[in-house]
Amino acid sequence: MSAPEPPVTIPGARLLFSIDPGVSYLNHGSFGAVPIGVQRAQQRLRDEIESNPLRFFAQGLSDRVIHTRRHLASFLGADPELSALVPNTTTAVSLVLNSIKLEPADEVLLSDHSYGAVAMAARRRCRRSGATVRTVALPMPATDAELVSRVRAALRPGRTKLLIIDQLSSATAMAFPVREIVAAAHEHDIPVLVDAAHVPGMLPVEVASIRADFWVGNLHKWAFAPRGTALLSVAPEWRRRIEPLVVSWDQDQGYPHAVESQGTIDYTPWLAAPTGLFTLRSLGWDEVRTHNAALAAYGQRVVAEALEVPADELPWPSVPGVSMRIVPLPAGLATTMPEAHALREHIAGKLAVETAVNAWGGRGLLRLSAQVYNRAEEYDRFAERLPALLHDYRA
Repeated sequence: MSAPEPPVTIPGARLLFSIDPGVSYLNHGSFGAVPIGVQRAQQRLRDEIESNPLRFFAQGLSDRVIHTRRHLASFLGADPELSALVPNTTTAVSLVLNSIKLEPADEVLLSDHSYGAVAMAARRRCRRSGATVRTVALPMPATDAELVSRVRAALRPGRTKLLIIDQLSSATAMAFPVREIVAAAHEHDIPVLVDAAHVPGMLPVEVASIRADFWVGNLHKWAFAPRGTALLSVAPEWRRRIEPLVVSWDQDQGYPHAVESQGTIDYTPWLAAPTGLFTLRSLGWDEVRTHNAALAAYGQRVVAEALEVPADELPWPSVPGVSMRIVPLPAGLATTMPEAHALREHIAGKLAVETAVNAWGGRGLLRLSAQVYNRAEEYDRFAERLPALLHDYRA
């Protein structure tokens, strides 16, 4: 198994970030990394607030939020009047779950690729209502047709009140045919929430064309926004049913204003988010996507070679442009999430490499991300040192 050639670096891109040069940061997917220019834009907003807090919050803030929402929604192909800015995907999931009527005979359907916090939110909501959470197992790898077929077979018309499906899963970096899955669920009038936490800035998307009842994506992962920036988009028939988790002064205005207007929360991540999109476009979004996907593929291959993982065991994304890749770890390692967290911390402490380690399907999965500040030699060094570390860790 030979590794593909790494991509040519984008000139000057590494200098746009304040990543610690003593660390190989191969985990952009977890929390992103905010470019220095975006950090400064956000700091200018903070300075503006502190120069006159009353003026900032009382004069024109709503208009600035609306303008920002329209800008971000346009980037994602979403209707700005059906969208709301929220802190993150998990907040939006709770908003949706609390807007769905659930009774004891009802259920929320997830896949076994669902993000842990999303599953926790669904379980809490169902516990309070008496409903149940059910999980459909979806194989990895699988064709789009297989995934749609399995989801369709798992639906229980009359009982399934919400399907939550990833567009690009976190633990397994697997892309799902969400448009087709939404259509299958709608055959039975079952609403669908698409968790697209990793999509904005990584993959091209036209949210409106997916026709999901609810769609949410983070812009602070791959779209260079400050952390705390996500967009929730809902179908027209759900607009009046979305209730904010906290009641504030714009409650009577309804969605999206009631969701976005939350008193003295920090609005600076949202208002600085367009600077992140400007940075992405300045680098060339196609160039960034091509670079990151190629570098992630290179990293996956060299690490897999070092761990002697057969090529046919490497999960490959079904769509182009995915900049997260999975390498299965040796059997017996990181088979539970506590074990996965412990191994990640051990790797960081011993090798000065930040990665993501997850437990899925009884197997430990190493997830490698790639961003424009990464270099091929970081993956090469990691591949050289990881086998010995894992050998000693198991001893």
